[in-house]
Amino acid sequence: MTDSLNDSTAGPPASHFAERLIAWQAEHGRHDLPWQNTRDAYRIWLSEIMLQQTQVATVIPYYTRFLERFPDVAALASAAQDDVMALWSGLGYYSRARNLHRCAQVVVAEHGGRFPSDPEMLASLPGIGRSTAAAIAAFAYDAHAAILDGNVKRVLARVFGIEGFPGTPKIERAMWTLAESLLPQRDLPAYTQGMMDLGATLCARGKPRCGECPFDGDCVAHATGRERTLPTSKPKKAQPERYVDVLVICAGERVLFERRPDSGIWGGLWSLPELTPPTDARDGDDALLRERLSAHAAALGAGDGKVQSLEPLHGLTHVFTHFRLHLRPWRVTLGASAAVPPNGSRHAWLDAAGVAAAGLPSPIRKIADALSIGSPSDGQLSLPT
Repeated sequence: MTDSLNDSTAGPPASHFAERLIAWQAEHGRHDLPWQNTRDAYRIWLSEIMLQQTQVATVIPYYTRFLERFPDVAALASAAQDDVMALWSGLGYYSRARNLHRCAQVVVAEHGGRFPSDPEMLASLPGIGRSTAAAIAAFAYDAHAAILDGNVKRVLARVFGIEGFPGTPKIERAMWTLAESLLPQRDLPAYTQGMMDLGATLCARGKPRCGECPFDGDCVAHATGRERTLPTSKPKKAQPERYVDVLVICAGERVLFERRPDSGIWGGLWSLPELTPPTDARDGDDALLRERLSAHAAALGAGDGKVQSLEPLHGLTHVFTHFRLHLRPWRVTLGASAAVPPNGSRHAWLDAAGVAAAGLPSPIRKIADALSIGSPSDGQLSLPT
């Protein structure tokens, strides 16, 4: 396969592809999602960002809560980052939330609060790539632009028999060329929605429903029995394992949290202080490990934050796209008079209400929930063993 697929005879004729897809979408596609049936670029943009690498069912409640809190781009732009991150907490891929906030600010400051209609201008905004820009422009402004997300890549690879991992530059360039060649001259919103719907509902990764597909008779993958092997999978590598000790540092009714750096995992969220254990201490509970953890906790507590107790808690494993993170929590009790970090510090002592309102990564929220942090009874912070 070359970088251009225009000479390929595999699959349905380009002139018929859009016509069939639009007709299928009208009868069988999705029409009642919360972000459909609108030309509001803000709502469309918000849904497209949330739907990146996230399923529709997961997105819907987050989307609803965001619109209730931030009904337009100006409201989102003027919000505090902590408020945005707190609402995003649990949705994952947190750089999306930071870019979402920055993008809203740029749209208000540089575009008068209106999203550009030109796909290239949209793609220059924070967090908006080429495919997302095309989707926004097509749905909001009828722009003649092709999308190429994971669902679309799967449809094109199967229907037209495209071999090779779609994440490689050569295959991706060829798919962009094909996607653009298939665009109709009208009904761009219906066509774009049809591409999304086909990949999400019938041409699924695990169990494609080929008998219901409008391209069943022309699909190369179906005709050659390669529905399960196209698109070509990414070459597998051993998934790295990472280990970290997290400290639930308690002083009276407060727990110490720290803000994660903007870069890296959980960027911008509040988390528990952590230490990476030495390799030889990952599975042990020796005196040196306890001494190291106690010293770190006491230093963070400051003042007369002497460690009174250190108890290991049940660990958990969180699976990211590229590695597995093993968390081993420790409950550390300091003297009740441990000093509060100064204003502007990346550390903060939070009571139960503060923990409940904070934007926390999912595994840290699980630890807090397991210890009833942020779920107070009569205002008291409970930390059972």
